[in-house]
Amino acid sequence: MRTEVVDRRGWFTDSEFLDMMGAVNLIPGPNSTELAIHIGRRRCGWAGLAVAGLCFILPAALLVTVMAVLYVNYGRRPQTAAALYGVKPVVLALIVQAVIALARKAVRSVVLAGCGVVALGAALQGANALLLLLLAGGVLAGWHWYVNRRSSVNSATTAGTASHSMALLLAPVTATSAAGFSLGALFLFFLKTGSVLFGSGYVLFAFLRDDLVARWHWLTEAQLLDAIAAGQLTPGPLSTTATFIGYLLGGIPGAVIASVGIFLPGFVFVAISGPLVPRMRRSRLCGAFLDGVNVAALGLMSAVVVQLARAAVMDVVTLTVAVLALAALVFAKRLNSVWLLAGGVAAGLARAMMAGH
Repeated sequence: MRTEVVDRRGWFTDSEFLDMMGAVNLIPGPNSTELAIHIGRRRCGWAGLAVAGLCFILPAALLVTVMAVLYVNYGRRPQTAAALYGVKPVVLALIVQAVIALARKAVRSVVLAGCGVVALGAALQGANALLLLLLAGGVLAGWHWYVNRRSSVNSATTAGTASHSMALLLAPVTATSAAGFSLGALFLFFLKTGSVLFGSGYVLFAFLRDDLVARWHWLTEAQLLDAIAAGQLTPGPLSTTATFIGYLLGGIPGAVIASVGIFLPGFVFVAISGPLVPRMRRSRLCGAFLDGVNVAALGLMSAVVVQLARAAVMDVVTLTVAVLALAALVFAKRLNSVWLLAGGVAAGLARAMMAGH
């Protein structure tokens, strides 16, 4: 986006572009989509807001819907199963790499590291993802306020305070029967998710697994991994994973409803926050809250890695694919993930051919 709107077209200066990037990090929702919406609004007002957002979302949503149709109709064929066998460990490696990259930026102190570790433990025990994000943000904001008034508090005490506060969420969740599916419930779920999703699109997967897999049993772990792969294989926002899931659960109406639910809050937040962003960015308390949300999100993402690994890493072959993909992502900085996913497909098909399937 920067190459297009700053270098090639000259619509904005670097300073203006960075202001918009800062803005999207202060509001919930998919960051890349909201940046496109911000650009449209700054360039052409309310009409630009709508056009930029829709043009950024629709191509990817349509491609993902096509993939979902193919998946539903041909997903049980041996060739498809073999391809997905190799893709899943690559998807796992992509999430691990995202956690590592984001941790370098988000974990800047012992306090933040402590909150992230506690969030990971709480998530593995079944704590609610939304409550975990809000509590972590509140703890860090409260601590920032306290430190400003009492400057003689050390980092170790901070970590203990955060741990104690988050312990309220450590009680394991009791097993629940599958909740009844409806298009209304699907819309409300993705509307809620789009309204609280801070940071990287990968945080979305923690919400998806928490409700759709663990609580309501609408999806299996394998189907969630396949949906993530679909979002990775297509250009555009990673949140179009919601489109794939919507089609799996409710056909074309489900795909439309899930897409509207996940992306609608972004339009609303950009419209509301535009004039407020300069003041929000100057608030240290707001920044501390977001620091807490970010490290809790990393904890949630790490828990997703642990849980999805059980479905993705099934034998020596999938373990090898995951390790090689992660190594390639870490050491080849500019490597496009599509090539890795294609390599995973090739590995899965080769294994099936060698096994005589």
